[in-house]
Amino acid sequence: MKTIPFYNIGKLNEAIRVNLDYAYNRVMDSGLFILGPELEAFEVEFAKYCQVRNCIGVGNGLEALRLLLKAYEIGPGDEVVVPSNTFIATWLAVTECGAVPVPVEPDPLTHNIDPSRIDCVITKRTRAIIPVHLYGQTADMDPIKTIAERHGLVVIEDAAQAHGARYKGRRAGSLGHAAATSFYPGKNLGAFGDAGAVLTNDNSIAEKIRQFRNYGSKIKYEHRILGCNSRLDELQAAFLRVKIGLLDKWNELRRGVAEQYSTFLARADLILPTVPEYAEPVWHLYVIRSEKRNDLQKHLKEQGVATMIHYPIPPHRQSCYKSFYKNIKLPIADSLASEVLSLPIYPLLEPDEIKMVADAVRGF
Repeated sequence: MKTIPFYNIGKLNEAIRVNLDYAYNRVMDSGLFILGPELEAFEVEFAKYCQVRNCIGVGNGLEALRLLLKAYEIGPGDEVVVPSNTFIATWLAVTECGAVPVPVEPDPLTHNIDPSRIDCVITKRTRAIIPVHLYGQTADMDPIKTIAERHGLVVIEDAAQAHGARYKGRRAGSLGHAAATSFYPGKNLGAFGDAGAVLTNDNSIAEKIRQFRNYGSKIKYEHRILGCNSRLDELQAAFLRVKIGLLDKWNELRRGVAEQYSTFLARADLILPTVPEYAEPVWHLYVIRSEKRNDLQKHLKEQGVATMIHYPIPPHRQSCYKSFYKNIKLPIADSLASEVLSLPIYPLLEPDEIKMVADAVRGF
């Protein structure tokens, strides 16, 4: 029986192996592995792609968020508004800074943070809002920014799942005061290990991040601020430079997969993804909902179709947060956690494979 993997990274990399090998050899021959020309070039290229002035490569997406919060001097005694439905890294960055994550429920249609629910959680201690562009589709940013302006808050985008996505024509990563992103291998723009970046038009924040990531140093062995070691290395930057030239093409192929799923599954007893008028998603994930999710997932596995659940346990129910949030009620996040299922989606998924997945879903 033919099987469909959830994501075939090997197939994607094999298609560009010659260019990846060239990038590898270029770095090996240079003898430069940290904070060199490959990173500098990638930062310029990705900043231009995201329509911002500055891109600063860091160790991973969590570090990008944490360093941004630090750059904005957010810490103990502060509160940060976060989505209740997100990967835990969004919350962890806030906690690591000593601040308190304040969850807001999502729009049940888009699964992104619901702007209409934000005002009621803002207090005199609130310092920032972190909207997450979940599944490759931007949050509704205009009302979020209006709320932030009214209360004097910083807006930090978590754009890890939205490389190339647009909101009213503007790229994800350029929509707030700053943005954090990840290049984890499974992302639309993925490295060969952990990697991340900060994006911002604010030159002063960019300069702080550059120092923070490199032990608090601008000049070797001179450390003016308390920093850390969080640097996107030359080899990962070189690989990302190969892939960034293909990102729009790959995103378009993802759109084609999503469109076929939506067509094939239009009459299935499921809730399919909703795309608002303001959004141009890049389909990092194609997420359906079913009250019989677990049975559906089991059925698809028996049919040779691999799936994933993003995310089976919401942050407020994780052991590390459970005692702090034991009395909080977040029914939409809980409902999504019990119903969502991500179908296979990647640029080189073949038409017959897409149909096989859809047929297996409809068969259930």
